[in-house]
Amino acid sequence: MGSTAFALVAAAVGVTGTLLAPVLAQRSGARAQQAEFERQQQAAHAQWEREQRQAEVAMRRSCYIETNAAFRHYRMQLMNHLWNVHRHEVTEAGSERLEASRHGHHVAFAEAQMVASPAVLAQLDDMSRALSEGYRRTKCLEEGNPDDGDTLEVIQDYLGWIWERWKETRAAMRTDLGVPNSPIAPPGTATP
Repeated sequence: MGSTAFALVAAAVGVTGTLLAPVLAQRSGARAQQAEFERQQQAAHAQWEREQRQAEVAMRRSCYIETNAAFRHYRMQLMNHLWNVHRHEVTEAGSERLEASRHGHHVAFAEAQMVASPAVLAQLDDMSRALSEGYRRTKCLEEGNPDDGDTLEVIQDYLGWIWERWKETRAAMRTDLGVPNSPIAPPGTATP
């Protein structure tokens, strides 16, 4: 009876195994499909995040280029206007060019406020205040009511200081975009 019972148990196990094999194989296949699906989802999410980062950098880059151009144009028009004030050659057309460049700077700065990194935004805030002060001082000189000690040379030096200070702002923008700030050596020179 021992071998008969053993044969019966072995047969039952064999039949059970045969019956359960498709179920277990299906479950194993389903787990493998689920794992593959999750890997694909993770890969798709990682790709989406990379594309988002690239889009954000491209948007900031475009904004920084526009802000840089607007700053340079506004500062140049302010310098031109200062010289026209000094020569007593202020014209309506010149004043309109100054106001248009000032407006362009305000628009570019407003856009930058929405996308700039905190470090860049702090620099841009300082630059905006400095340009506003340069504008105010130039207009006071134009109106014959300059601040104590303000002359063409003093205001011109102030606008020159703004230009030097802008280099720090530009460097912050470049750093934010991952662009190296070290100067590029001219062709034919050795670098350390």
